[in-house]
Amino acid sequence: MTSKVTYTGSLRTSCEHLASGNKFITDAPIDNNGLGQAFSPTDTIATGLASCMLTVMGIKANSFPVELKGSYAEVTKHMASDPRRISKIEIELHMPAGLSEKQRKILERTANTCPVLYSIHPDIERIINFHWGS
Repeated sequence: MTSKVTYTGSLRTSCEHLASGNKFITDAPIDNNGLGQAFSPTDTIATGLASCMLTVMGIKANSFPVELKGSYAEVTKHMASDPRRISKIEIELHMPAGLSEKQRKILERTANTCPVLYSIHPDIERIINFHWGS
């Protein structure tokens, strides 16, 4: 088993990673009857995509070797209705300067093959931009 998710009431869950004991909570968003005091479940999907992209790029960068520490992603999730679903995820990846064009291309290709990206439904629009040297 990977995790345990417990409904704690008031449209909130407590999520525990069983191997480490780390926890986080989710709340329903304000526009869906929730408190909006934490990530919503759909926020975790969009955020997980960015996290996955940065992680696989970090793995690949270790083989150069290049340090990606301090790189970050700005994530915007868009919702649609009827049925309520994620319609678009925008990710702006801010990466370090000093990498060759070849290294940049390898890392971009690596990011675009992360497991979460392959797991997201193809109907969800994905806009992914890389900003090198930011």
